[in-house]
Amino acid sequence: MSGNIYVGIGGWTFEPWRGVFYPKGLTHKRELEYASRQLTSIEINGTYYSSFKPASWAKWRDETPEGFVFSVKASRFCTNRRVLAEAGESIDRFFAQGIVELGDRLGPVNWQFMGTKRFDPEDFEAFLKLLPRELGKRPLRHALEVRHGSFQDARFYELARKYGAAIVYAHDEDFPEIDQPTADFTYARLMGSQAKVKTGYKPADLDGWAKRAKAWSKKGDAFVYFISGAKERNPAAAQALITKLK
Repeated sequence: MSGNIYVGIGGWTFEPWRGVFYPKGLTHKRELEYASRQLTSIEINGTYYSSFKPASWAKWRDETPEGFVFSVKASRFCTNRRVLAEAGESIDRFFAQGIVELGDRLGPVNWQFMGTKRFDPEDFEAFLKLLPRELGKRPLRHALEVRHGSFQDARFYELARKYGAAIVYAHDEDFPEIDQPTADFTYARLMGSQAKVKTGYKPADLDGWAKRAKAWSKKGDAFVYFISGAKERNPAAAQALITKLK
């Protein structure tokens, strides 16, 4: 099995990118159009905080080229709760907002959990059972971003594997670093870009990420996002990695 490698950033609206990543004079309305032609994927993270109308999803689809893929961060109302088994209504509401309008631009859905959320095998499996397997007859891919050390547990890995969900590989000193093959794709969030480095990461570090991304792609599609850290450097980091992967 082998897959594609998608590389991108979180969101596309950030003032410090204007005149640096985005050309001077580019209107804000055209930023997604531009970014989607420099990168191969973007994680939509505004969806973590609020919902959008179907027309917005359709507009994002139409502004991006063939082959470009979005990942979507699920609503916090689904994951930031004491009992995950009770998230069914929130999950239904999240998918009903119009995500289906992305069509073939829809990639994985990232379910991010708070750093205080501990692993409870029974409750977590109940949550996984609530996740839909398809949307508009298109298969859905789910990624689980856990941030508490209690998830470094073989029982969690087996649950993710049982339900075909990827465990997000988070490269950040504050979160558990889990690289387990639990799905037919890999989802990585790299959060260590440095402001003093023009490309966010030094060339040797980018070589390492390119090697790792290629290894992940042997098991299926790999989604690699430069998130947080020195956010102003993340587009450059993504572009540099894309160049190294060619």
